[in-house]
Amino acid sequence: MEIKTLGVVGAGQMGSGIAQVAAASGLSVIMSDIKEEFVQRGANAIRDSLGRLVKKEKMTAEDRQAILGRITGTTSLADMAKADFVVEAATENETLKLKIFTDLDSICRPGVILSSNTSSISITKIAGATKRPEQVIGMHFMNPVPMMKLVEIIKGLATSEATFTLTRDLSVRMGKTPVPANDFPGFISNRVLMPMINEAIYCLFEGVGTPQDIDEIMKLGMNHPMGPLTLADLIGLDTCLAIMKVLHAGLGDAKYRPCPLLVKYVDAGWLGRKSGRGFYNYKQ
Repeated sequence: MEIKTLGVVGAGQMGSGIAQVAAASGLSVIMSDIKEEFVQRGANAIRDSLGRLVKKEKMTAEDRQAILGRITGTTSLADMAKADFVVEAATENETLKLKIFTDLDSICRPGVILSSNTSSISITKIAGATKRPEQVIGMHFMNPVPMMKLVEIIKGLATSEATFTLTRDLSVRMGKTPVPANDFPGFISNRVLMPMINEAIYCLFEGVGTPQDIDEIMKLGMNHPMGPLTLADLIGLDTCLAIMKVLHAGLGDAKYRPCPLLVKYVDAGWLGRKSGRGFYNYKQ
């Protein structure tokens, strides 16, 4: 199947980033969300991101306009009927994702691949919400999408080899490096990353160090480009908590128990950069 139009469900940080790189690769993009304000916020994020590239002379103003011209926003999931391939990038909530995939299954043409940008939820379970499990796959982009090269590709129990090959090739077309992972809680990326972030939060919780000290030690001592608490704020503390809960429930090991301080911050609405407050204050 030739892919000319990519559907992206969700216009948040990840969805808008996926839409941007897809449009930059020459694909037409349909980007949907549940409210017009969310769609517009995503479109503005893409404009700003491309604008920065123009200022740095990494892109011409004409190229920026051409990319923006290939992206159409919508609040109707039914518009995904025009898509040749769909990437779901909604909130990391299992119930919500299962509902979206059930709806997409009835909306999209037979044979259209439905992929999820989920960072931890079982692809096999998501596929089970559809009547096309062979055409369901995980396509886990990294944040920020325009900058990060990796796409973690996860086959569910029923995912066909043809679906995997087409998804891998699409990732390359979008300028990414696809790497396969098996369908276990957290896959590879977050099974390794999130316990590290969670342990950094325990260090803060137990008074081992300040956020600045913890991040600086990991940057200078382990050569990480940013500290784990800064990264958690970038990802979103609600997303970090959701992934830790999936790891804890799916693997049944106490070492994956979310730190109580992470739970408390999420309860307080301190979600990181997107809320203006997390382990650091972004409202200053």
